[in-house]
Amino acid sequence: MASESGKLWGGRFVGAVDPIMEKFNASITYDRQLWEVDIQGSKAYSRGLEKAGLLTTAEMDQILHGLDKVAEEWAQGTFKLNPNDEDIHTANERRLKVVTDLRLWMRQTCSTLSNLLWELIRTMVDRAEAECDVLFPGYTHLQRAQPIRWSHWILSHAVALTRDSERLLEVRKRIDVLPLGSGAIAGNPLGVDRELLRAELSFRAITLNSMDATSERDFVAEFLFWASLCMTHLSRMAEDLILYGTKEFSFVQLSDAYSTGSSLMPQKKNPDSLELIRSKAGRVFGRCAGLLMTLKGLPSTYNKDLQEDKEAVFEVSDTMSAVLQVATGVISTLQIHRENMGQALSPDMLATDLAYYLVRKGMPFRQAHEASGKAVFMAETKGVALNQLSLQELQTISPLFLSDVNRVWDYRHSVEQYGALGGTARSSIDWQICQVRALLRAQQA
Repeated sequence: MASESGKLWGGRFVGAVDPIMEKFNASITYDRQLWEVDIQGSKAYSRGLEKAGLLTTAEMDQILHGLDKVAEEWAQGTFKLNPNDEDIHTANERRLKVVTDLRLWMRQTCSTLSNLLWELIRTMVDRAEAECDVLFPGYTHLQRAQPIRWSHWILSHAVALTRDSERLLEVRKRIDVLPLGSGAIAGNPLGVDRELLRAELSFRAITLNSMDATSERDFVAEFLFWASLCMTHLSRMAEDLILYGTKEFSFVQLSDAYSTGSSLMPQKKNPDSLELIRSKAGRVFGRCAGLLMTLKGLPSTYNKDLQEDKEAVFEVSDTMSAVLQVATGVISTLQIHRENMGQALSPDMLATDLAYYLVRKGMPFRQAHEASGKAVFMAETKGVALNQLSLQELQTISPLFLSDVNRVWDYRHSVEQYGALGGTARSSIDWQICQVRALLRAQQA
């Protein structure tokens, strides 16, 4: 029987491969996205072969010209894939016998995603600055807790995203390591200058061990984890906004561009953009967990299981690109209802402030907390708001209550007392905005 001579590995085999196995084995349907960086790497490798004396200058020039022709065909959409092409490398090697790697593509993708993430953070910070005087309830356990600035809420999510931004730059550093020239396991026996290849492709470093280089996918796992954590932060922000947009809260309203109607109920405006951000988190988590499960049982060096890496990276990259752009659109077009936010503030949310009042009069916080709790109980028993208790009634709880206790019931006075860096006072919000903007400038330097 004839061998699979069309395959790069066909010399050892006789007979045909099961067509279902052929399709099962192939990755070309999704990793064709690598054509451009594959050619880039192939050009660098050709120059390395010429320097090693394995190609003449004329042969190298012929290969480089051929690679330009292949690139032109891909760019124009005229490149014809052969059914025997297992992956993008084979598709190009069918013409020119050269190879490249996923890291070039991921390096570009990280830069693109960094820019999208920076744009989202900038949009959030701009909004925080513009609406700094808006107050609304802060929540713990989804219960009204203390008055805060709306900007404080925005910045709480923006700051989480700055950590994601830092992490992505760190992941990019570890992607930016060149494995080319490692061979299949033992290295390259033909004198290829790996430092030349590194310089040609502008990599930061070269891999240290050829066995590790063929099989490590830490950089893929890190990228997928980065995306999972970033999606966690975006999903939590989306969940807050979904709640704030309900009739029960009525704090915010999504733009029509990021909402849909109901096929049954004409009055509804559904936050589909935010729900999809929340749902995409599950897809990204799944890809991360799936790759880690694939990696954890592999023996040393390359195994075909590792083919799963590219599909995961491409899907997650596309998802993150879309989510970051949609989130930026949502934040930039969101309407807020200042009046509803203000009306949601209630005197009981100032119970902690009442305790702080007593602390400033010299009472230990434990006792002050108990005294404030008694005041809350008294108001509930009488069926009145906390600020409707008379001074005489408060003095039955503690003689430290004086007429200046009335200052406690001012919501703006409440938020302004949190002037320590990181708090919700105006001075602290301004500081946070400056810090985040400085961080973005430093990351882009």
